Amino acid sequence: MTHDIVPVDDLDTLTLTGLEVFAHHGVFDFERADGQTFLLDLTVWLDTVPAAEGDDLAQTLHYGELAVEVSEAAASEPVDLIETLAERIASLVLAHPVARRVRVTVHKPDAPIPVPFADVSITIVRPRGRLGAATTEAAR
Repeated sequence: MTHDIVPVDDLDTLTLTGLEVFAHHGVFDFERADGQTFLLDLTVWLDTVPAAEGDDLAQTLHYGELAVEVSEAAASEPVDLIETLAERIASLVLAHPVARRVRVTVHKPDAPIPVPFADVSITIVRPRGRLGAATTEAAR
């Protein structure tokens, strides 16, 4: 596969922005009980040349299927931290052979912060081969 030859800085990107997921993540009991909306942004680095040359969906990342996979993973087993959720999502994305790097932003717009704010988020960037120690388990 040619995507393993292309330097990561020369890759193309697929972006999925504003994926809305209702889930029960959070440190506080009421967050776990009541749940809240999370917004997810993904950027995936991949080589789209093979897909474009052959007009072949099998040679790229199917963004519709990715959106469903990420939504299901984000809504699954609750975690305390949005950092942990971001690692889970990164692991899932990088399980796709064509994905070489991923940027994941998890927004928690309804976080229990006692002063007015517009958003709180965490952004992580993970290249293939660099995931957190708990990521493999968290992705399941």
